[in-house]
Amino acid sequence: MKAIMILGANVGFVLGMSASIWGDCSWPVALGHAGATALVGGILGRWWGKIWFTELHDALEQRRRERAAAAAESKSPAKA
Repeated sequence: MKAIMILGANVGFVLGMSASIWGDCSWPVALGHAGATALVGGILGRWWGKIWFTELHDALEQRRRERAAAAAESKSPAKA
């Protein structure tokens, strides 16, 4: 999850810096905007990563339960 948070912060920094320079801001203001967007990007990356990992864990758990149920069903004796 750290990697997703760092990626979000980097993307936020680049977007903030690019938008500030494109908007003709001075360098100190551009760095301030880039820092703020890096913070927001990192927080959003953490939030999204937490949701993604939770859903991935749930999907894997569901798949494990389905396989266990299928294995239990195939091992039980068939009654006619």
